[in-house]
Order: sequence, then C-alpha cells, then structure tokens
Amino acid sequence: MTAVAASFCATLVDELVRCGVTHAVVCPGSRSTPLALALARDGRLQVEVHHDERVAAFIALGVGAATGRPAVVLTTSGTAAVELHPAVVEAAHNRVPLIACTADRPPELHGVGAPQTIEQTGLFGGVVRWAADPGPPDAATAGTWRSLASRAYVKATGSPPGPVHLNLAFREPLLGDPGELPAGREAGLPWHEGLVTERHLDHASLRRLAEHCRGLRGVLVAGAGISRPEAVLVLAHTLGWPVLADPRSGCRIPDRAVVAHFDALLRDGDQLQPQVVLRLGMPPASKALASWLARSDALQVVIDAHGGWFDPDHDAGMVAAADPAWVCLELAAQLEGEVVDREWSRLWQDLDRVAAEAIEASLGDGLSEPAIARDVAAALPEGATMVVSSSMPVRDVEWYAAPRDGLRVLANRGANGIDGVVSTAVGVALGAGPTAALVGDLAFLHDANALLGLATRPVDLVVIVVHNDGGGIFSFLPQARSLPQPVFERLFGTPHGVDPCSLAAVHGLPAVQVEDRAGLRDAIRDRLAAGGPHVVVAGTDRAANVAVHDGLHAAIRAARSR
Repeated sequence: MTAVAASFCATLVDELVRCGVTHAVVCPGSRSTPLALALARDGRLQVEVHHDERVAAFIALGVGAATGRPAVVLTTSGTAAVELHPAVVEAAHNRVPLIACTADRPPELHGVGAPQTIEQTGLFGGVVRWAADPGPPDAATAGTWRSLASRAYVKATGSPPGPVHLNLAFREPLLGDPGELPAGREAGLPWHEGLVTERHLDHASLRRLAEHCRGLRGVLVAGAGISRPEAVLVLAHTLGWPVLADPRSGCRIPDRAVVAHFDALLRDGDQLQPQVVLRLGMPPASKALASWLARSDALQVVIDAHGGWFDPDHDAGMVAAADPAWVCLELAAQLEGEVVDREWSRLWQDLDRVAAEAIEASLGDGLSEPAIARDVAAALPEGATMVVSSSMPVRDVEWYAAPRDGLRVLANRGANGIDGVVSTAVGVALGAGPTAALVGDLAFLHDANALLGLATRPVDLVVIVVHNDGGGIFSFLPQARSLPQPVFERLFGTPHGVDPCSLAAVHGLPAVQVEDRAGLRDAIRDRLAAGGPHVVVAGTDRAANVAVHDGLHAAIRAARSR
C-alpha cells in the first residue's frame, strides 16, 4: 500500500543525503513512524536509536560539531519535542549545524484534547536559523518536498551554521510504502546549493587596520572558529606578536609565537601592556584574560567570520565581520618587512616557558585536576578529538594543557552548560573517530542517560570522569568563603555519593579507577587502543583542588620574580 506520508518522508531523506547528511538519531515514538521508517530504509545513513530525546539531540549535535554537516534528530510529538531544546540552544550559540525534526498531530487534532499534542509551531523561537511547518503531506505539493529538505540543509550550514526545525504533521495511517519520488537534480545534486562566501574587508578597511598595527606592540587572541590556524601564526611571525591560543582555536601547537599559559601570566599581567589586541573568533573561557582586556587601554579589534559581536565589556574599538584567517594573511602581506619588536616577543616566550616549567615542577605524580587536564591532552594519540566539559575541565585544559600537534579540542561553549556533554562526545566519536571526553562527575551524572546502549554503539570513546563528589567550580566562588559550610555544601557543593564506576557497570561499560598520573595516561592510551567505549575515573578532592590551583599560581608568580 502506497502512502503519501511515506513518499514525502522518503523524498526528504533522499534529498538530505544528496545534500550531505550522513547521520540520523531516531527516538522511539508512534507519530514519527513515517520519517523513522524512511531514515532506516534508506541504507545510506548511519542511524542511531536512543530512548532519551535530550541525549539524542546532543548526539546529533556532536556529529555536527565533528563533521561540519548537520545530523538529523527525530522525535515524536508532545513533550518529546521539547526535550530537544537544550541541544538546539547549544547548536545555535556554538554554531553547530543540526536538523531537528519533530513529528506532530494534524491541525484537526489540536485544541480538542488529543493526547500528546502541544503547540509545536515556533517551539524553539528565534534561536533556530530557520523553521518550517509544512502541514500534513499532500501529493499536490510534491513539487516542494525536495526544496523543503534542501533548504533546511542550506540554512543549517549557512553563515553562521546552526539548528533548523522541521515540524512535520502526519495523519493516520502512519504505515505505508513510498510511491515514485519526485525527480531530483541530475547526477545526484542537491535541489538547492548554498553558496558560502568568505567575508572579506574592503581595501580601505584593511589598510586602516594595518595602520593600527604597524610598529606597535600587540597580541592575537585566538578562540574557536579559526578556519586556518596557520594563517594566525603567519601574522604573529610577521609582527612579532604572541598568540594567546585557546585550545579550541587549533592554534595551540608548538610554535615560538604561541602562548599556552596566558591565564596564569595575566593574573599578574598589568606590566604586559599591548597597544593593539586582535580578538579572533569566539572568546576563550579565561576570566583572567577577560579582566586583563577590560583593564587594557589597547585598541581592541573583534574579528569573526560570521559577524559575532563578542564584546561583553563594550570596549571594542573596531568590529569586523570577516574571516579571521583571511584578515591575518592579508595583514601579513601588507605588513611584511616591518621591523619586529624582538624584546616584546621574547618577553612573552620567556614568560610562557617559565610558567610551563613551574606548572610541571609543581604538579608532582599525584592526581590533581590541573594534572588530569594536562595529561589527558598530552596522552591522546595523533588525530584524536578531545571533548571538554564546561565548568572546571574546560578551564583547566585552557590554563594548563601544553601545546601539541594533532589534537582537536571541542567544547559546548555556546551556552556554556554542563548538560549533554557525554552525549555530545558520543556524537563526535560517531563522526570523527577516536575521542576522549573530559567531564566532571556532575556533568557525567547529569547526562547519565547517554550511557544507555553505549556499550553496543560503534564508537571509540574514553570518558574521563573527574570525581570530586560535587560541583568543584563553586569552591572557587565567594559563596564558598561567605556561607556556612553546611549551607554551601547543600546548595552548591552538592555531594551525590554516586560511584561513577558502578554507574558505568550498570550499563555494561568497562570502567577503571586510576590512582596517579602515570596510571591515568596508561589507561587512556590502552583503552583507546582497545577500541569501543570505556570509562576512566580519576578521584580528586574539592577543597584540595582550590589549594592546588592557588599553589600553581603562586609557583608561577615566584618563578617570574626570579
């Protein structure tokens, strides 16, 4: 029996595949049956099924973050659709392509008490790049079906990339076979081709920016969103400027211009006074860097490929909607041959070397959260991807990880939440291969449903859980010093008493607790080499963690004063 809904869905799937979609995450449900069957029957997609819609959406987000191509996430109607919202928000703010498909009841079942029926039109508000609610499939509109799917892909991968929402109403019967599909473009081409052009500055603006840089002391702050990290280094070498390199930028590699430990240096960095700051891409997490920039009298120039206005302190002198890599190369060409202030560049190089030596000398062999971050980043094999949770892990990696080649670092730093981190890492592993996720225990527990079925998924993933029995970042905040300890522990420390190894075992996942840095490094290497999903637990103490960080800052300060 042919059914128009089956034909509609088969057309959507065929067109999405033509556009470049390779993965779909499907959640169980009845109203979504036509599209679920079309995704499963196509044969060209890697289809994952997950019970939890929120987890499924973050898995799809992880695939998009890893590949640059949107994955489809599909839910049934009602509150199932609402569960996608956190991942949709993160995709929007972190510029990750995502196609959220929510099944819906037809119009005649709205407003009459039909079960599992809520208002889903505009469900995600203005956070999506585009939303469509085409109504129940109708053969009379078959000529628009391919355009609908192709437009969703173009919008998801546009400038900036992000989530789109297709709210798809289906009438019963929900089962049926597709008939002949509307013809697609010849040679398997997509219906619409989105032509993405790099944003460039006009010659006058570029010359003006070059004049602001000529002969002055400056720094390059490289955040996420740098398409060609090597371009940043070209400009840095041309001008003799340091690159304060966020691990997510791709710029934190062994190079004389790269300053990895800028957070520690800028805590007492008022003597490091640049005249120009080029802020490239999305901002790093470092509060010390943000405070240093806010105190600076330098001309600050924000350069972002998608025109992001990254200026929370409202002090940027210039804002450029242009590809940072292109700007760097063009500036380097215009400024080639300029006299380089060797003293300025050498000062940053020497300070970064001193900080690195002080960190390594102070950490010792025992487990601490800075040591864990440093060792995870160092232990991963060439070509691996590291997914870092918000709160302390992303800060510890930014503050303490040494420069290295061959490692890609991703983090959900759009909305900066801890939710969905393990799920995101699952998606990254599906899309990019060997992956390690560094998460705190609260982030691990918050996303525990990501472990459902993980033992059978085709992923090489090691989840490293920093287990300090609570919310470690709060121990650094004024609440920890101002509130009575019982009040602080109840509201902020939030000890949970859950053993992560036991939780992993419930889901059939191999897990191990490590006791020192050598054991951590060995566990990561051995488990990635073995393949499949694994959990590694590294225990720390929240109160001691604050002291370790304070000790590192003091050691770096003392080393600089010698």
